[in-house]
Amino acid sequence: MADEEVRLTDVYGISRDVPLNYVTRPEVDGELLDALTRRKHIVIHGSSKQGKTCLRKWNLEEQDYIVVTCSNKWDLGQLHAAILKQAGYTVEQSTTRTVGGGHKITAKLGAKVGWPAVGKIPGVEAAAEVGGEKAGDERLQVTTEPLELDPADVNDIIAALKKIEFDRFVVLEDFHYLPEETQKDFAVALKAFHEGSDFSFIVVGVWLDENRLIQWNGDLSGRVIAVNADEWSEAELLQVIAKGEELLNIEFDSEFKQGLVTGCYESVYVVQEACYRACDAAKVYFKKPEKRRVGDGVSATEMIRAVVDTQSARYNTFISNFAGGFKKTQLEMYKWLLVPVLTAPPQLLERGLKYNVVYKAITAHHPEGAALNAGNLTQALQSAAALQVALNIKPIILDYHQSARLLNVVDRGFLIWLKQQNLEDLLIAAGLPPAIAEKPPLFK
Repeated sequence: MADEEVRLTDVYGISRDVPLNYVTRPEVDGELLDALTRRKHIVIHGSSKQGKTCLRKWNLEEQDYIVVTCSNKWDLGQLHAAILKQAGYTVEQSTTRTVGGGHKITAKLGAKVGWPAVGKIPGVEAAAEVGGEKAGDERLQVTTEPLELDPADVNDIIAALKKIEFDRFVVLEDFHYLPEETQKDFAVALKAFHEGSDFSFIVVGVWLDENRLIQWNGDLSGRVIAVNADEWSEAELLQVIAKGEELLNIEFDSEFKQGLVTGCYESVYVVQEACYRACDAAKVYFKKPEKRRVGDGVSATEMIRAVVDTQSARYNTFISNFAGGFKKTQLEMYKWLLVPVLTAPPQLLERGLKYNVVYKAITAHHPEGAALNAGNLTQALQSAAALQVALNIKPIILDYHQSARLLNVVDRGFLIWLKQQNLEDLLIAAGLPPAIAEKPPLFK
């Protein structure tokens, strides 16, 4: 790329494409590359905005995969239908009913020239036609006998993909947004995909539990490889900054850089956005022939604050809506679940809150006190992510790691934002007694 073509937006900040200053992490990129050769399903997980999508885009060629972005309203059949659509099928609802009482679907293939190769598809007749949005855009009309499928039957989906000799990875983005029942059902289907085909899935989700899918289906043990994209060391974050400096021919103030990586809670998003804002303030929008100094006299702490403050309205809405739960109940567990989240020291909250710590923090102030049934807390913790999906909180902020029994904050910007807020105001927003601020729970 020519110097004059290197733009600030191609390097720092959030963009749709992989930034030019992408840094490979041996323990993350290396693990993914190894997993791609092992013909197993892959789970890429971590907090929001920690580079999960960039990791996939950097290490896979675009022609090697299809992408399905999950919806919070899909059941298993709708997820399967979305996969078929991305694979090249036109899917319509049939009037025929399945054994379970739902509608079957008809799947008819309609693919562009070049994929899948027409000669590879048994029994397919093809004819070229002129059409499309641009004049002279040649497309191929591929026709087959429509397949009548049960969208909830994984065997039918496997058969349909085999019919076209499908050979790409299937990437499921935002898997955490699917209803919990759909996630569980698909975990069962994944085992069938592994046993009955060569198809491999890459599941991308916001959580820290590497065994999330195995919890839904123990048979996936040994058939799924988890890649944790969450962790960024200070050295790696400094490398992100340095690579951007070289691309734009700039030099950040050393104090600004160190303050940024120290105070960002290992958030690559915060680092990228703060660097973008510092360059914007210095009016650096393209690579210049002469080296420019950036960040002199700029407070890294204030820049970080400015970045996370853009999410302030979303975080306040999360607190008030999450406290309300799915519906009004006597115990109001979701409201009280916010007590340890709002009052815990940031360093402890970053590591995750152990179950017994959460329980003690809640019972210290809950009207039921020590008589509070632990089962009610467990149920609330396990449904924390589902509640946020139901409330349309995107990305989610809290998630429960069932294997380690840890309540995690999976939005690192929220950790930074909490440090800057008045605790009494947060408690009031959650409908909690503001007096808790005077005597918060003891954390060890």
